[in-house]
Amino acid sequence: MKLLIHGRNLEVTPAIREYTETKLTRAINHFEGMVKEADVHLSVARNPRVPQQIAEVTMFANGTVIRAQERSDNLYASIDLVASKLTRQLNRYKERIHERSQGPVHRSARDEEAGAASLPPPGSSLTDGKEPELPSRGVRRKYFEMAPMSLDEALHQLEMIDHDFFVFRDAETGQIQVVYHRNHGGFGVIQPKDA
Repeated sequence: MKLLIHGRNLEVTPAIREYTETKLTRAINHFEGMVKEADVHLSVARNPRVPQQIAEVTMFANGTVIRAQERSDNLYASIDLVASKLTRQLNRYKERIHERSQGPVHRSARDEEAGAASLPPPGSSLTDGKEPELPSRGVRRKYFEMAPMSLDEALHQLEMIDHDFFVFRDAETGQIQVVYHRNHGGFGVIQPKDA
């Protein structure tokens, strides 16, 4: 597994790097074949009144993005919490894959080949061939492949990334849509109005 560890407002010492690697390796031990890459951001909040140490991990498992973030007063505790959260999320992801494979819907070999053709070659990443550049001040850009998916798949992805919303391309219409957590429970969908 490719593991990238970054620090914000702190120096990533060899002890912190080793502790993070050990915890994440244990967390994904049973899922080693699925997880290809993990991006870890460790940071310290600048506000001296609120001492918060944040551990944020984004993993790429078979084309699915799994993200977890935890914060506490201690960086090592934050790393422990985020590793536990990732284990739970990977368990849910693995169960969902197992349910799909046991279900009545089977993809044809032709569909699988077409899906494999659209993926980047093994050993490469989405950033290959792109030069890093700083975004304008106050704007952080994120890029990700947007494979068409159903609303159910988008809801599952929303649970895996631990965000309030998820942007996806609808498989039926091809339009960009947003699914989000509603304040009083449930989910909502934002979609373009037909002309």
